[in-house]
Amino acid sequence: MVAERRSLILRGVLDVCLLALLDTEDPVYGYELTERLAARDLLVSGGSSYPLLARLEKTGLVRSEQRPSPAGPPRKYYSLTAEGRAALAQGRHEWNTVATSVTALLNAPAPHAGGEDNR
Repeated sequence: MVAERRSLILRGVLDVCLLALLDTEDPVYGYELTERLAARDLLVSGGSSYPLLARLEKTGLVRSEQRPSPAGPPRKYYSLTAEGRAALAQGRHEWNTVATSVTALLNAPAPHAGGEDNR
């Protein structure tokens, strides 16, 4: 159950995490994004980032370009668009608001039996 809950939470913020990883000067190779998520223990599944990158591109938040690879087929590199930067700022704000509220609730002392908060 814990792993399932964690997976659901991550799915809800994975798009913002990808946008944050793309908030760089240089475009980032798709597999490198997956590695960066995995290094932070934020990967839902190995293939979860590619469909999400495709959706982010389709909605205009990221752009991609093919570049030659030193070994093998060309690689797809991703970067943020202006809309993506705006979505990242909004996503950061939303996450911080929710995270602050949830953290406060989960770390609050338990209400005493018979108190106003006991329903």
